[in-house]
Amino acid sequence: MKTLQKALILTTVLAVLFALPFSVYAKGQETCPLMGGKINKDIYVDHGGKRVYFCCQGCVAPFKKDPEKYVKKLESEGVELEKVPETGEKK
Repeated sequence: MKTLQKALILTTVLAVLFALPFSVYAKGQETCPLMGGKINKDIYVDHGGKRVYFCCQGCVAPFKKDPEKYVKKLESEGVELEKVPETGEKK
């Protein structure tokens, strides 16, 4: 019985230790990749299966000129971009 308890405790500790770095560093997008302002969830571009939000419509065109630059910037800041929601349609 004590061996089982120790195994359960060890498993729990290891699970927390492995999950901790991901939960600490991964965060949702809160700021615009161009201007740094607070995002408006009604203004976004879907790129590479990920959704990128902006503070204003004026940031969309510059983003589209070099989207990888801004995606890399966000990811280097620890931002985990949302996946594009599935619409249920098959193409």
